[in-house]
Amino acid sequence: MHRWFVIACLASILAVPGQAFAQDPEAAYKSAGARASSPLATINYGADPLQVADLRVPAGEGPFPVAILLHGGCFRASVDNRRSISAVADALGREGFATWNIEYRRVGDPGGGWPGTFEDVAEGVDKLVEIAPRYRLDLNRVTIVGHSAGAFFALWAASRPQLPVPWYGAALRPVSVVAIDGPGTLAPFVGIDAQVCGEPVIVPLMGGTPGERPSEYDIASPQDHLAPGVRQLAVTADLGDFMQPYIAAVRASGGTIDVLAPPDANHFDVVTPGTPNGDAVIDFITAHALTPAADPGDRR
Repeated sequence: MHRWFVIACLASILAVPGQAFAQDPEAAYKSAGARASSPLATINYGADPLQVADLRVPAGEGPFPVAILLHGGCFRASVDNRRSISAVADALGREGFATWNIEYRRVGDPGGGWPGTFEDVAEGVDKLVEIAPRYRLDLNRVTIVGHSAGAFFALWAASRPQLPVPWYGAALRPVSVVAIDGPGTLAPFVGIDAQVCGEPVIVPLMGGTPGERPSEYDIASPQDHLAPGVRQLAVTADLGDFMQPYIAAVRASGGTIDVLAPPDANHFDVVTPGTPNGDAVIDFITAHALTPAADPGDRR
C-alpha cells in the first residue's frame, strides 16, 4: 500500500490542524443523535439483547418506503453509534421514509465477529419482511444506508443474493444501497485499520488473516459480489480513498455508481443533519435512493 495513501487517511482521521475535525464533528454527530426522537418500537430479531432494531414510521397512512440504517464504529463493541445515527433516521423520516435502525453484535460482544456479526446484519434485514404488514412498510421501496463500518455492512447486505446459501435467504431486494464513507472490502486494509481505528479491527472481526481465512474474506467482500439490479450510491469524505476500490470495481463491471463528494467533508458531518454536508447527504438519498437502476445491464 502506498505510503501517501496511509498518510492521507491518517491526516483526515487524526485531525490535522486547520481541518474541520478541530471543531469536533464527532461530538456534534453524537449530540444530534442524543436529541433524536424515540422510536415507535424497538423490535428483537434474535434472542441476544443486542439483536434489536429501532423502527420509526412517519405520519400518514402508508405504505412507506424504508431506509434500513447500519451504524459504524470501527466494528468494535465499545462504540455506541445506533443512537448517534438516529438523527439520520429522523431526517429521513421528515422526507417520508420509515427507518429500521439495526443494532448488531461487534468485536468485543459475546458472539460478535465472524460469523455472528454478519448473521446479525442478515437477520436484522430479513426481520423487516416479517413486520412490514403490521407497520405498512413498502418492501418494493427499500434502501440500505450505512456509515463507516456500517457502509461496508450495507454493501454486504445488498450483495447477499450473490452469495451461497445460507447467506442468502431473504425475500427482500433493496432498490438501492447507500455507502457513506466506508469501504467495500476488507482484506486490502488489514494493517491500515489499526492506524485508522487505533487498534487492529479487521483480523479480530474475521477471526484470522486473509491468508488464514480466504473463503471467509471472500464471502465478506461485496466488492467481489456486486449486487445486480441494485442502484449504487456512495458518499465520500475522510475515508474516500478506502471507497475507491469498490467504486472502481462497479465501473469496471460495466455498472454505474452515483458518487456525492461534499466540499470539505469529514467523517461525521456527512451523517449530521443540520450541517450543510449532512443535509446534502439526506437530499442525495431522498433524490436517488428510490429510483431503480437504469437497466439490468447496470450491474454485473
